[in-house]
Amino acid sequence: MTIWVGYRPRQFRLTRGQPREFSKTRGVVRGFCEKCGTSITYRDEGLSDELYVTIGFLDHPERFRPQAHAYWRLRLPWLEFPDRLPRIDTYSRRRDPAFRNPADR
Repeated sequence: MTIWVGYRPRQFRLTRGQPREFSKTRGVVRGFCEKCGTSITYRDEGLSDELYVTIGFLDHPERFRPQAHAYWRLRLPWLEFPDRLPRIDTYSRRRDPAFRNPADR
């Protein structure tokens, strides 16, 4: 399970270091710490001008309250949350359809 916090790229900067990046899926770039392997960022061409940062990477993750549960249909069958947030079966953001779903590429 991954929790992402979304930013515009100009709203986020690292205070030290630079993540290493890789792409296994065309149009999707993931950033990670080259020393320990920690996931840091996610960028997708279908979500232009958006950058996602894993919540566990942030200094104060408790400051970020969830707004929705995306990819709900892919959750583990025993995973439930006692809240009334929207359960969305795919992306929670509107994507450019020209880039299709990364899982279909």
